[in-house]
Order: sequence, then structure tokens, then C-alpha cells
Amino acid sequence: MGGKYRITGDKYPRMRPHRRRGRLVVVVVACGAVLGVAGWGTLQLIDVFTGGGGTATAAGVGCSTKATKASPAASASAAAAVVGAAPKPAQITVNVFNATTRSGLAKTTADELKKRGFKIGEVGNATKQYDKKVTGTGILLGPAASLNTSLPVLATQLTTAERRTDAARAGTALDLIIGNQFKTLTSPTASVKALSALAAPQPTASTKKGC
Repeated sequence: MGGKYRITGDKYPRMRPHRRRGRLVVVVVACGAVLGVAGWGTLQLIDVFTGGGGTATAAGVGCSTKATKASPAASASAAAAVVGAAPKPAQITVNVFNATTRSGLAKTTADELKKRGFKIGEVGNATKQYDKKVTGTGILLGPAASLNTSLPVLATQLTTAERRTDAARAGTALDLIIGNQFKTLTSPTASVKALSALAAPQPTASTKKGC
């Protein structure tokens, strides 16, 4: 066609920018795809080098280990448990037996334990099983149930004595069998301090790990 119907490039100057916009959209989509693939690859590398199994954390933030003291509530609870498990000296009956060749040790030791609040049962010479056979300061003997209850309480009075339990033993009474190296009971001051520590142990530090 010619004449007035002939179309020139000057008539429609906005036809070419449409093509540029289409190219721009393609470029943006392509860049987004590249960034997505790069990000996924980075996360995979982080997963490989950190052992996997979790999400990546910000740089500079990691697991920390610090020691914390036991809370007052926990300490009170622990002390209450110990007090409940450990009976008072007045609730413990002790039989005192002398396994040495020195006479009178059972009687004097029993009298001292009585002054310190313990109940006294039998007093006399040790049986043939132990007579002249206890080389240390003494043996503290009780039923299996006394291992963490009454036996530790009696042990505060003779800290160097050996502790033993007998599963076949009946009753709750304990035996203090005096040995060859025995000289005297633990001093009253030291025994009172040991009893206090037994009733109210010091809280220990605990290690807490967190991420």
C-alpha cells in the first residue's frame, strides 16, 4: 500500500520497547534460578561440613559449655532427701564388741556412744569369727538396708572403720567391732561436723551444654 496508508517507523515509536521488556523478564527469571541453585548448594555444603541433621546457625553462634551452680530449690530438695534417708543417732541401736586383747574397750566405747545420743544394745567380746582378727581400727556391720541410711551415721563416730553389710542379717541394729588399731572414737567436734555434712551436703556444680 502507498500514499497516506504507508506506515513508517516514526509513526509508532513504542513498538520496540515491548521486546526489551520481554528480554528483561527472561534475564530476571534466569538470575533468580541461578541464585536459588547457588543458595541450595551453599546449604548442602554447610550440611556436609557440620555433620547434617540440623539447620545452619548464624556465624559466630555455636554450642557453649558452662558450669552452673545447683539452684537453691534443688539443693534443698537434695538435703531433704538425705535427711529423710539418714536417721538420727537416737534412732540407731549399736552393739559394741571388743575383738582385741585389751579389756574394757567395749564398755568405755559404748558409754561414749551413749553420750553422743546413740542407743546401746549388746556390749561384750567379739564372736569367734572376729575375735583377734580385726587388724584395722574397727568394723561397722549392719543389714543391707543400712548401707545408705544408719551405717553412714555411725561411721561419723569412727571414720577410719571398715563398713560391711550382711544381706542375711535381721533387724536394724548395727555392730561396732573394735579392732587392734583402735585408740578412741572420732573427736566429738569432728563427728558433729561430719553429721552436719551428711544431713546438708554442699551443692555441686553441674555442666550444661546448649546450642
